Amino acid sequence: MGNLVAIVGRPNVGKSTLFNRLTNSRRAIVSDEAGTTRDRQYGKCEWNGREFSVVDTGGWVVNSDDIFEEEIRKQVIVATEEADLVLFLVDIKNGVTDLDIDVALILRRSKLPVVLVANKADDGKDLYGQYEFYKLGLGDPFCVSAATGSGTGDLLDHVLSMLKTDEVDDVEDGTPRFAVVGRPNAGKSSIINAFIGEDRNIVTEIAGTTRDSIYTKYDKFGFDFYLVDTAGIRRKNKVTEDLEFYSVMRSIRSIENSDVCILMIDATRGIEAQDMNIFQLIQKNNKSLVVVVNKWDLVEDKSQIAIKTFEDAIRNRMAPFVDFPIIFASAVTKQRIFKVLETAKQVYLNRKQKIGTSKLNEVMLPIIEATPPPSIKGKYIKIKYVAQVPDTQIPTFVFYANLPQYVKEPYRRFLENKLRENWQLTGTPINVFIRQK
Repeated sequence: MGNLVAIVGRPNVGKSTLFNRLTNSRRAIVSDEAGTTRDRQYGKCEWNGREFSVVDTGGWVVNSDDIFEEEIRKQVIVATEEADLVLFLVDIKNGVTDLDIDVALILRRSKLPVVLVANKADDGKDLYGQYEFYKLGLGDPFCVSAATGSGTGDLLDHVLSMLKTDEVDDVEDGTPRFAVVGRPNAGKSSIINAFIGEDRNIVTEIAGTTRDSIYTKYDKFGFDFYLVDTAGIRRKNKVTEDLEFYSVMRSIRSIENSDVCILMIDATRGIEAQDMNIFQLIQKNNKSLVVVVNKWDLVEDKSQIAIKTFEDAIRNRMAPFVDFPIIFASAVTKQRIFKVLETAKQVYLNRKQKIGTSKLNEVMLPIIEATPPPSIKGKYIKIKYVAQVPDTQIPTFVFYANLPQYVKEPYRRFLENKLRENWQLTGTPINVFIRQK
């Protein structure tokens, strides 16, 4: 199980800047206006050969003053329920605020490991401000400057020392791992019950009653698979109803621990922003995908045209990755439940597929010859040879060319599409690299 670290704190203490520093990304929109981070804040941090996931809770605050503080408290509670460790960010230039005291109280009650980080310690004079933070009761503050990076190395060393080393999953290889994900009330627990035919999960009408990823092995319908299931009753905090941040936090572990994600979409509601957030998590983790439009029994118009319109809407939203199966099902009437498992298994096999080098070249080279990469600055690009890289997480193909730097993204996508046309790669992301021959 991968470790999950959440960054919490009031607006404008530098959560996004620290997030970017840890994940080496410039994805967040950083500005001085409170509550400007709307990018989905999730990424991986690598330090000293270990990797953990980082979530910046700042990206989820609804910017309106009356519920601002309430939202932040909610997020801190969600973070303490879902993360393995919390980085509590405070601003050394501003000192302790009332909201900092509130957040510290929630964190102290949660019994979760917390690291207090005093940010914006940009020069030596600022360090005197750190002593004020002892009154938060969370131990020694780590003084850092997320903007310049000073102090972040020591902070990361400390974080790693507090995180459990990853136990290797006791799930033997070769058995596919399916995660059922989706926003609250899309029918995740109902479909799991339909798979296994017993109410092992308690299904209630309250969004978010499930907690803790676990593997459960099944050999139903002649399939062998693990369900990566977020099972068990959630803690008693009911603050988190309808918080979109919560459904993303809930999904991270299941997605990271699976091979194939079964993304549940509610047929009565269509595809929503929250579905897209979860889809982006699946993409960032390079997982294979089956989309299940659940509650199809409740839809009046089941004509082919309605189905086609719904499918197109989903693929348009998820483009450029459009090569994945969509199944219209109902967990309640068990309609097409078997098909969901069958398709997930097929997608898993597609993901594990090995294509022989001679076959690849036999099919792809004539295609490339007929439609070569456009020449750039009078230079002709020749692709001589293609091979699949063995033992990669997803199918990875390398095309060897004389001038790889001139092969642009549209042509790479063309090659990917041709691979998909000629081999069964539906549902799985693939990598296409162009290298010097």
